[in-house]
Amino acid sequence: MTLRQPNLERMLQLGLSGMIEALEEQRDIADMEQLGFDDRLAMLIEREVEHRDRKSYLNNLRQAQLRIRADVQDVDCSAGRGIARSTLTRLAAGDWIRQGINLIAEGPTGSGKTFLVCALAHQACRQKLSVLYRRVPELVSALAREREGELHERLMRRLAKVSLLVLDDWGLQGFSAEGRRDLLEIVEQRYGRKSTVIASQIPVDRWPALIGEPTIADAILDRIVHNAYRIELTGESQRKRNAPPPLDGGGT
Repeated sequence: MTLRQPNLERMLQLGLSGMIEALEEQRDIADMEQLGFDDRLAMLIEREVEHRDRKSYLNNLRQAQLRIRADVQDVDCSAGRGIARSTLTRLAAGDWIRQGINLIAEGPTGSGKTFLVCALAHQACRQKLSVLYRRVPELVSALAREREGELHERLMRRLAKVSLLVLDDWGLQGFSAEGRRDLLEIVEQRYGRKSTVIASQIPVDRWPALIGEPTIADAILDRIVHNAYRIELTGESQRKRNAPPPLDGGGT
């Protein structure tokens, strides 16, 4: 009797799935035994690291609930778009997230705001950072719906603690008194510690009227805008550029 099966069972108990896969692969390679013990062990360890990194990335991606699984290399940085490739590369490195700096992406409908912020959020998932994407109208409704319940507090805690919070479609509707207070609490908890991304077709100078209640609006903007990078996207609608070709025959 060999120790192979007991060893595999113990590795499984320890959660070393990557090492198990690599070990099974090594058994199928005829000349693998010509490698020394240290070399083979290094290969097992490397596979385990890769396995855990992949598992962490997929878990972060699932938790993020991104609207689009976009990649930074697919962001349009052509002339006239409002974002240079060098700027995108710096943002993709993620240092601003680790420093708790915010990002505001402005632009008209179809300018690619959602694609851009989702691409940066996707990149953050790859860097083992926790991410959460929410459309503001849906978030406001969810918080109002659970106002008095435990789910409200649980969601507020998650919104406060996640490394990167992406708030999309900011400005499609106004805020109620309770919504303003929730928003202030969220940005206060995150200020200087966690990064918040806001994508909006409404220019920043119109946000005070959108939020309402000048005192609270000033407090919210002070915690978002003054600690934020800003990108203003321009150019032709990305949806128009991606429209399908006409059907043969030109009929309707």
